[in-house]
Amino acid sequence: MTMKATILAAGLAAVGTLPAAAQTLGIGTMGQGTSGYSMGAAIASVLADAGIDAVVQPATGTSAFLPLVDSGELDFGIANAIEIAEAHEGQVAFEGRPLENVRMVARLFPFRVGVFVRDDSDIMSVEDLAGHSATYGFTAQVTLNRVMDAYLATGGLTGDDIEQVLVPNVVRGADDFAAGSVEAAMFAMGSGKVTETDAAVGGLRFLPLSDDPEAEARMQEIVPQAYIGTVEPAENLTGVDEAMPAMFYDYVLVAGAHVPDEVVQEAVMALQQNQEALAASFGNFSEMDPDALYSDIGVPYHDGAMAAYQELGQAE
Repeated sequence: MTMKATILAAGLAAVGTLPAAAQTLGIGTMGQGTSGYSMGAAIASVLADAGIDAVVQPATGTSAFLPLVDSGELDFGIANAIEIAEAHEGQVAFEGRPLENVRMVARLFPFRVGVFVRDDSDIMSVEDLAGHSATYGFTAQVTLNRVMDAYLATGGLTGDDIEQVLVPNVVRGADDFAAGSVEAAMFAMGSGKVTETDAAVGGLRFLPLSDDPEAEARMQEIVPQAYIGTVEPAENLTGVDEAMPAMFYDYVLVAGAHVPDEVVQEAVMALQQNQEALAASFGNFSEMDPDALYSDIGVPYHDGAMAAYQELGQAE
């Protein structure tokens, strides 16, 4: 029987408040307006159609909800491959406390991140950010410090070359940008918050990266999982008016080891069979490859996921 997925607007205060009898699964994501939240909403809807009741439970950052997946207080989580590798290895935000019960479920799609400025700004490239204010710090999304440093490195810059405006997360950074408190802000391309911010300031644009192989090499010295690809203009990509090189890394779905194998196996099959529905809910899923959901990033897969990939012929 198809169940209706409920998207919770509450934050982590909602975690653990659902009655056990409901057997509702929690999907940890970033806050409303972020790509992570939109991904979670799309996945919850597809799982509902497969008979798996799920709710999105937004948090201030992955460092807040991934430990809850590890402890069994949340069931699934959406994060990027960089963060999951750090969590598994006990690095950066997870220094000294590796999350040994977090398991890979699926590679979702390549994620595109950039820095945007106002349409009328004189800042035209990464190099031009030198001496200007930009969001930095990301205390609730610690991995983004490395991402921002890697982004700046493509233009031969470091964090010391910009005027750092410290923010806890990208949503706060976008709010500060809209308020005129900062000249440049990092955010994921295709996020609802970017469209909202664009309307608030009367127009914004993402800065293009250099497509020089040396720029990519500098970036990968800091974040090996990242790469430079080309972003084409699309209706859902506010701030991208022409083809441009941008920073890419993959987003993934993870689960706690406590989630029953059959549930995870069914979840993988639902993702594999419903790309069209996922993309209708969140456009970036159009770039998901249903035949390449399995991707080894050095983090163990959930047994239920492996059973699905063996059935699909994506893993041995």
